[in-house]
Amino acid sequence: MPRRRLIAGWDEHPLGVGCRPIGGPATNQDAAVGWAPVADDIAVEALLSAHAEGATVFDTSDIYGMGHSQRLLGRMLAQVPRDQVRISCTVGAFKGTGLSACSPLNLHGQVEQSLENLGVDYLDVLTLTHTDFGPRDRYLDDARETLQALRDQGDVKAIGLRAPRRLVTRSTACQSGSRDHESGRFIYLFQHIGPEVISTSINPLDRPLLPGNAPADSEGEEDIFSFAHRHGVATMTYKPLGQGLLTGKYGPDSAFLPGDVRSRITAPTLETVHKHLRPLRERFGADPQDLARIALAHCLRLCPTSIVLAGISNPHQASANFQGLNTELSDEDYDFIGSVYASLREELYSSQQPAVSRPSALRMSPLDQMT
Repeated sequence: MPRRRLIAGWDEHPLGVGCRPIGGPATNQDAAVGWAPVADDIAVEALLSAHAEGATVFDTSDIYGMGHSQRLLGRMLAQVPRDQVRISCTVGAFKGTGLSACSPLNLHGQVEQSLENLGVDYLDVLTLTHTDFGPRDRYLDDARETLQALRDQGDVKAIGLRAPRRLVTRSTACQSGSRDHESGRFIYLFQHIGPEVISTSINPLDRPLLPGNAPADSEGEEDIFSFAHRHGVATMTYKPLGQGLLTGKYGPDSAFLPGDVRSRITAPTLETVHKHLRPLRERFGADPQDLARIALAHCLRLCPTSIVLAGISNPHQASANFQGLNTELSDEDYDFIGSVYASLREELYSSQQPAVSRPSALRMSPLDQMT
């Protein structure tokens, strides 16, 4: 599969590795941010298998297992040449005892601890996980200067920023309480911080407006990939498997342990997803890796210039994700897959059942709130 550009001079395998699953269960500020338990040796073997299959981009965060994901990734990095991989790390969710995760002291501390956990001298991409810089953006200017200093001194090669999937670019983009406000906020921070990479969640459960699977842009709207291309920045996308739901492994009776970010997904949502995957099982195979292959191919096609980050938790899964890219799908196959996912979304968002077990708006993806 052709390489994709991340940063100037960096041409990477289009399928990257998400390292949340290997971190195991974890909580941050009383919220589940982890995954199911994974044996450490199995996790490291999975990372090595992905590298052997050609993976070059590995994405982690300080809150994945509260550092455990990073330390396991560090064990893998100790066994491969550093210049063969790109390490993307998200920070900004863990503030410790400070007032803000984005204060200069906290940002420096998060980066230094991440470097120690990973056993490396620098991060290729450092991404901020949210847009909260304290009351009235108290820490924004300091955070920008800190990020620039980290980049200038070589601790970080590139700065990343998370983005909404779709932007409202017209002058009304600062209206409070609407998607316009989210867009205006991102555009403001993009201009203020100047990232080289932006990342966003993309998977077939996302309600609107994916490239190649959406009506024409509304007036004053722009998808994040067009925005990135226009500004000359790279994109990474995450959650292509819908946090595992699109593999078909989970039904309405599935239970997730405390500390697993998926523990907030409701049984009706699990039932809806499981039911609507039936046509894909019948056409492409019922094994979870068959359905994973379909979901990954779908996202790679929708986002033809992005690095798509897929989580792994064991060597078989890692190898199957990459080897599955060798199986070509026809245009007819992609049309069929798109229609199945569209039917799934229609029921998911027309249902009156909350997607997660706390109040949320169904106009958002059921996975949007499970960062």
